Amino acid sequence: MVDNSGKILKSINPTKIALPIIIGLVVTGYMLYQEFDPSTISALSFTYQSIFWFLISFLMMAIRDFGYMLRVRILTSKELSWRKVFNIVMLWEFTSAITPSAIGGTSVAIFFLNKEGLKIGRSTAVVMVTSFLDELYFIVTFPLIILFVGLSDVFSFGGTDLVGTSWFQNKFFMFALIGYSLKLLYTLVISYGLFLNPRGLKWLLLWIFKLPIIRKWRPQANESGSDLVATSKEFKVWPFRYWIKAFMATAISWTARYWVVNTLIITFFGITLLNWDEHILIFGKQLVMWIMMLISPTPGGSGFAEWVFKEFLTNYIPVGTGVALAFFWRLVSYYPYLIVGAFIVPRWVRKHFVKS
Repeated sequence: MVDNSGKILKSINPTKIALPIIIGLVVTGYMLYQEFDPSTISALSFTYQSIFWFLISFLMMAIRDFGYMLRVRILTSKELSWRKVFNIVMLWEFTSAITPSAIGGTSVAIFFLNKEGLKIGRSTAVVMVTSFLDELYFIVTFPLIILFVGLSDVFSFGGTDLVGTSWFQNKFFMFALIGYSLKLLYTLVISYGLFLNPRGLKWLLLWIFKLPIIRKWRPQANESGSDLVATSKEFKVWPFRYWIKAFMATAISWTARYWVVNTLIITFFGITLLNWDEHILIFGKQLVMWIMMLISPTPGGSGFAEWVFKEFLTNYIPVGTGVALAFFWRLVSYYPYLIVGAFIVPRWVRKHFVKS
């Protein structure tokens, strides 16, 4: 197998944290300049209660990461220690944060798992099952949100909704439809390869890697495909209870991440915990926002995420505070991975690539 470690290490270079930070701050600064009103800033006052809920928002992210770590432990049959799993998840999130949303960190997750002790074939299978569970959560939850909340309410923005408007005239609905279609297609392909015909998926990989631009990686694709054929047998015969555990860990992880916005709104604007209709609607909008971010070309969705957040939740926050709240949202759910990754990556590289 050809060693592509150098190329992968370049993709997780901590110096790349500057680009997404600059993009996010520039877009946020511009939007703040456009809508700045000193009288609205008072709505973002901090009290002991608001500080408590602000800390809860960080707790939601911690629960999210714990769910990811638990899932990796389940999928690897606890072969990896909690410390190794923590490093893998943080490196994975860091890579996702510095690459475009459509690429994410999945492409190098196999590399992280392999360097922490898993064989390349098993690492490939684990990453594919992880991706499958993530997409399955979106595929299942999105229709349920539409069914129970309503299409018009979920896609309303800026005082407008889908009532009396053609579906193709709602920009957010179109973004979500494209993102959902991509996720559905990906889930069907992965399902086919994992549970029905892994050899067929291997053939598809080899066919794709005939393209001139990626032909030099065809030997690695062939080896990974062969390993996947062998290791997919394990997941085919997995007890159903293991799948339930893995999917529940996935659901806990993503649900906790969505509730970050709910806790931030409680922090600054005091929506009560008992107002479940409002919270479920905000949760639904969160899910749709993440689906839309799939098509963002910027690293970690920087810029696009802040704009969507401000537009999509404008009916639930005071006028003039949307951009500020979007900044706090990214401060909790995005920037910490850049900071943690900047510390973990150099140590991890020294451990695995620098000889004593």
